[in-house]
Amino acid sequence: MVKKNIFSIIVALIILYLSLADSQSFDKVPFLNIPHLDKIVHFLMYFGLMSVILFEHRKTINGRAQLFLIALIPFIYGILMEIMQLTITSSRSGNIYDILANSTGILVSAIMWLLLSRRLKNYFK
Repeated sequence: MVKKNIFSIIVALIILYLSLADSQSFDKVPFLNIPHLDKIVHFLMYFGLMSVILFEHRKTINGRAQLFLIALIPFIYGILMEIMQLTITSSRSGNIYDILANSTGILVSAIMWLLLSRRLKNYFK
């Protein structure tokens, strides 16, 4: 089970570290003064996590219902990260907008999967 999901596990561990590390450990890059950059990062992290999960399970996904169930994994994980930020860190805070950004990344990945999976099915065999 671990071997089949190794990349998903690695991405999830990176997200765990980034979510729970002291916020002071991330230096602000002066030329990247983009409003709501953290929401873009949340979107990209969970888009990446969902995409890796889908790629690792590309041969076994058999429809939208299964895709929805798979999407629950990063969705619940994202909520747990926000709860953990609220409860076990002193320099981080959970945020409903972070959950929204996470969910948007998951949704975009799932939609892309639906649009591209039929076209790329033979390529990924």
